[in-house]
Amino acid sequence: MFNTINKSQTYKGIFYITRSYCTGKPGQSSSPAGNFLRIGDVVPDFKQESSLGPISFYKYIYPHVKDIKINFITSPPHLPYLVCTTELGRVAKLKPEFEKRNVKVIALSVDGVNDHKNWIKDINETQGVNVDYPIIADSDKSVATKYGMIHPLADSTFTVRSVYFIGPEKKLRAQITYPPSTGRSFDEILRVIDSLQLTDKFKVGTPSDWKSGGECVIIPSVSDNEAKSLFPKGWKTLKSYLRVVSDPSKK
Repeated sequence: MFNTINKSQTYKGIFYITRSYCTGKPGQSSSPAGNFLRIGDVVPDFKQESSLGPISFYKYIYPHVKDIKINFITSPPHLPYLVCTTELGRVAKLKPEFEKRNVKVIALSVDGVNDHKNWIKDINETQGVNVDYPIIADSDKSVATKYGMIHPLADSTFTVRSVYFIGPEKKLRAQITYPPSTGRSFDEILRVIDSLQLTDKFKVGTPSDWKSGGECVIIPSVSDNEAKSLFPKGWKTLKSYLRVVSDPSKK
């Protein structure tokens, strides 16, 4: 799914895409595995039809680049697929959570617009939701190829099931990849968004199993003197390099 920005709203989010490969420029690689994206790479632009009309990716995602923090993409495989039906339904149910975090969603599948419109009816019926975000119709597999969503040695109708987080500078911030048989954990997706947004704003890292509101660790580049002004409530020193502090976003 792709997270996008509505022109009437300001978003401070992250963006997801399905798995990509890249050894240099996104979409151009000599790797036998195909193209791939690494964290920090600029993601490829594309123009494609969707269930809500034609989409020019950069323009659709970034109408106000400076206001965007997080966007989100996911790619279901060729239709029909039972796991993805539940996932796209889950995304629709979580719409308030994405909006609260200023994140919007787009999905991609290697099928046509009419197929997606029929699929949306099934999703709405079986999952009790209203899918109102776009699903990219990548029937020519041009987007999947650019992003490395289809492994060259696998069934060409099955995209790798990943989620990519992309920042306002159009760079990949994080990614999570699953096999086709395993549904994505949207609790983890929301947790990653929360972590990226928090650590963009404050000089902290989030430890293992962290959840929003939990304790954080002060990054090593912050001296104790600087930390006194950044974290006036203080912190707990476990080691010289391991300083635990309360979530600085919670006043």
